[in-house]
Order: sequence, then structure tokens, then C-alpha cells
Amino acid sequence: MDKLDSMAVLVAVVQEGGFAAAARRLSLSPSVVTRAVGDLEKMLNVRLLTRSTRMVKVTEAGERYAQDCQRVLGELEEVEKAASGAHLSVKGKLVISASTMYGKIKVNTVVLEYLRRYPEAEIECRYVDRQVNLLNEGVDIAIRIGDLPDSSYHATPLSSARRVVCASPEYVSRHGMPRQPRDLMNHRVISALGLEPGTRWKFQDHLTALQIPVKPRLSTTCNEQAISAAIESVGVARLLSYMVEKHLAQGSLIELLPEFAPPSVPIQALQRQGILTSRKVRAFIDVAIECLRKSPPADGRLDASVKLPPQEYRASQNAKRPLPMRSDPGRGEEH
Repeated sequence: MDKLDSMAVLVAVVQEGGFAAAARRLSLSPSVVTRAVGDLEKMLNVRLLTRSTRMVKVTEAGERYAQDCQRVLGELEEVEKAASGAHLSVKGKLVISASTMYGKIKVNTVVLEYLRRYPEAEIECRYVDRQVNLLNEGVDIAIRIGDLPDSSYHATPLSSARRVVCASPEYVSRHGMPRQPRDLMNHRVISALGLEPGTRWKFQDHLTALQIPVKPRLSTTCNEQAISAAIESVGVARLLSYMVEKHLAQGSLIELLPEFAPPSVPIQALQRQGILTSRKVRAFIDVAIECLRKSPPADGRLDASVKLPPQEYRASQNAKRPLPMRSDPGRGEEH
């Protein structure tokens, strides 16, 4: 078996999680698959996989090498397509991943437009609230929210999102408008654990970072539940802007403390590095850029023209007056 075939075998073993499954996928005998990986390890003088009677686990070096193998094999396939002219068409299956809510709210528009433009294309959407492994799970594009510590992938900026503190007009009418982040310590709080796993909310006052301790009345791993609870006046929630932009526009939620919001987080399309990128991947990213950048930005501040109850209008006017000085031993640390 030549080196390229052995590289393809290794990628299959990593993706399938075992020799037997890879052998079935490649229509080879398990012994041939085992020997191909062993030959690569001898050639590289490094352990790529750790084997036991129960499982096969890829080593750190093996994962990096498997990613490089997949990139090289993908580029070779694209070179062959370019030579035959097939590279010019967008067709075949594309696997994308995104978080559940962002997928439903934003990515679905991109998917439908992509399928409309390219009748020969297919898409598999995996909307899950965890970071997928592009290599192991066979994902072509992963849309990630937040900074990317892993530099082994290529990232294309698509949009951005802010953390938005919000509550219903009824809640604000009953409990008052917080004028400073520390005021939240006296409010009922809804904690979306997937976004704010701790009990401190981060804010920014000009260039000074603030951390405000909060005591949640409701904590949930379901962002949709947190939104529903905020609309039902259970308390104050903090969510990402794309999750609540519709409710802010409709007036069922009001943004609080926008001047203290921390910096926006990037939304990026992640793909494996390579000199060549498949036509279907490039086409999807082009459509994503077009759709997501022409729509209202996820971090855009909506017009503050929502009609508030008379009591809240007075509270918002009072918020412009200087605050009296008072001791606040529970204030979070600044750094």
C-alpha cells in the first residue's frame, strides 16, 4: 500500500474510532488496515494511535498528522477535479455544524439560499451545543461563536454578537431600571449556564473591566427557557444579541445597561487549513457572508424607541441624574 493510501486509512480509523469500522468503510480487511497504520508509525517513528482490547484512541501527534493527511488528500482531490473541470461545479454533500439557536435563527437562512443556488448540492446540518471535532466527526465547516484558541484551522469572520442584559417592560416597571452594573445585585437574575457558567457577570465601564456577583433565581442550560422566563418577568437575563434581537424589536424585552456591555464576540466559519478549498466549501462561506452581513448585525444596537410604561419612563429619566454615593461592600472586583 502506498503512502497516500495509508494516509487515507489513518484518517478513516480516526474518524471511525477503530480498525474494524474503518476496514468496513474502506472495504478492506482489518489486518490490512492495521498494517497500513503500523507502516506509517514506523516511517514517522512516532505513535499515532494507542490501542487496547476495548478501544483505539488517537494520540496528540496522531491527531495533528491525521488532520494534515486529510488536508493533503483533500487538496489532491481538488487538483484532480480542477484538471477534469469538475471543480467548476458546486455539488456533493457538505456537512456543517453550529450551535442550536444560532443554527435555527441565522444559519438556516444561509442553508436555504445555498440549496436554492446550487441544485446539485446537499447539506447535512448538525446543530449541537458543543464544539465538534472537524476531523473526527467529518465536518466541513463549523460556525463558532467566540475567540478561537486553535490555530490549526482557517477562520473566516461572518458576524459578531454582544452579551445583552434584558428584562420585560413589566419587570422593569415593578422592580426599576438598573443604572449601574452593581445594581443587578439587588435584582432577580436568570442565568443561562451555557453562556455564563459562573456567578459573576462581566461588564466594561469605559476601559475598566467589571465583574459583578449575581445570585440567580433561575439557572438553566436551555437558552430558550431563559428567554421565555425573562419575557414572563421572572427576572433579568443576559444572552447573546442574536438570541433576543426579535424580542427587543417587538418590545417584549428591553435592553438594560447597554453602555456597560463588554466587547462583542466574533462569529466565524471554521474549516481545515489548506492551499486549496473545495468549491462547495467556498460557495457556502460566500453565501454565509452575503446573508449574514446584509441582515441586521447580530451585535447591532436596536433603536431604543420601545414604548415603556409611564413608571418606567420616569425611571429612565431619573437614570440620567447623578447617582448618590453609597457604600457597596458586595461590589465585584475590577481588573
